[in-house]
Amino acid sequence: MADQKDNNAQDFKVQTAKHPNTSTASVRPPPPKERSRDRASKRLSSESNGNSEAGVGVSTPVEMTALEESFRRFAIHGDTRATGKEMHGKNWSKLCKDCNVIDGKSITLTDVDIVFTKVKKKSCRNITFEEFKTALGELAKKKYKEKSAEEAEAEVFKSIEGKVPIISGVTRAVASPTVSRLTDTTKFTGSHKERFDHSGRGKGKAGRVDVVDTSGYVSGYKHAGSYEKKLSKPM
Repeated sequence: MADQKDNNAQDFKVQTAKHPNTSTASVRPPPPKERSRDRASKRLSSESNGNSEAGVGVSTPVEMTALEESFRRFAIHGDTRATGKEMHGKNWSKLCKDCNVIDGKSITLTDVDIVFTKVKKKSCRNITFEEFKTALGELAKKKYKEKSAEEAEAEVFKSIEGKVPIISGVTRAVASPTVSRLTDTTKFTGSHKERFDHSGRGKGKAGRVDVVDTSGYVSGYKHAGSYEKKLSKPM
C-alpha cells in the first residue's frame, strides 16, 4: 500500500516537471453556466462594435422613396443652408402650387397656409417629412371629398412623387424714363457730346483725346476739302 502511494507521488512529480505552469484547477473545464455566460458577453460585445456572425460592420442603406425625394428637393430650393430634412412655409406653398395641389377651388393658398400652421410645432418654423405627410393628408380630405382618406392621400402623394421645383424664366427689364433720358446721346452736352457721332455711336479714342488737326482748315469749317474737289473737276 505504501509502495502504491509512493508510485503515485512520483508520477505527479513527473507530470508537474513536464508542465510546470499547469495546475489541476486550470485543467478542469468551466461549468456550463459560465460557458453560456461567456458566449453571451462575446455576442453583445460584437453587436456593440457593429459586428455579427453574418458580417462585420455591414449596414444596409435606407432607400429614399419618390415622395421623400421630392420633399428634399423642394426643401433645399433657394436655400443653400438647407439640409433637406425640414421645409419652411415658402417652399411648402411652392410645392403645392407646382404640383397642382392648389386648384383655386377646393384648395387655395390660404388653405395651404392654414394646414402648415396646424401641423408644425409651435416653437418651429419648419415641418419635418412626417408632418409634411400629415399636412398632405389634411389637404387630400378637402380636395377629394368623394374618396376615402387613404385613396385621397394616395392621389395627392402621386401628384407630388418625382416632381422638382419649377424655375421661372428670366425677368425682363422694364424701361425707365429716367434711364432712357440718361442714355440718350442726343441730349449730351459739353465734352460728353464730343464722344459720340450723330448716330449715337462712340468715337473711341478720338472722342476722349485731343487730336491735332493738320488739314489746314480752321476748327468748325464746314467746306473742308471742297477746293480739292473743284480742282479735280475737268474744265
